[in-house]
Amino acid sequence: MPDKISKTEAQWREQLTAEQYRITREHGTEAPFSGGYQVTDEHGIYHCVCCNAPLFENEHKFDAGCGWPSFDRSLTHKSIERRTDTSHGMHRTEVTCSRCDAHLGHVFPDGPRDTTGERYCINSVALDFHAGE
Repeated sequence: MPDKISKTEAQWREQLTAEQYRITREHGTEAPFSGGYQVTDEHGIYHCVCCNAPLFENEHKFDAGCGWPSFDRSLTHKSIERRTDTSHGMHRTEVTCSRCDAHLGHVFPDGPRDTTGERYCINSVALDFHAGE
């Protein structure tokens, strides 16, 4: 993963849409079944909308029925970072981009048992899909 990216709040606001900023920089969540990538089945790589770091491969995406794109693994173990999230009275594992610290979503231990057993539940608005990669 290339060097860490650090920008001011004003720089992120200038670069991102209001919704992208709310999700990635303020740890928000898009409404379930609202994201454009929930049903994408085309071959390619999902990149971070903030810094363009490659994060997930479409080959590892599955339909979890939860309303958000779900993957059973990240592209590499260095693509993402995991953090404890105790917001909203819950104990969850937050997933962030390791390059720019963008909030992507959460990972849960209820993914496909025949692969990793993990479900990366990711906000579509935090991703940028590159077809054919």
